[in-house]
Amino acid sequence: MPIARKIVAVALFLTLFACQSKHDINVEPVEIKPIHITIDVNVRIEKALDDFFSDIDQEEKKIETQKNINGSNVE
Repeated sequence: MPIARKIVAVALFLTLFACQSKHDINVEPVEIKPIHITIDVNVRIEKALDDFFSDIDQEEKKIETQKNINGSNVE
């Protein structure tokens, strides 16, 4: 029996150490670079120009309407 116990002890010892693993994880800092976006500025400028010239566009439509009305009355 003592040999059987030794065999079981050695088998248990080898099984316990064979099932262990060690993992090393190195986390390096992440570099975040700036992102330049110009579309916001362009949209703002385009909207501001549309607002600025909207009154001129409305007057132009009124003039075209008046020309159409006056032109159809003359014929």
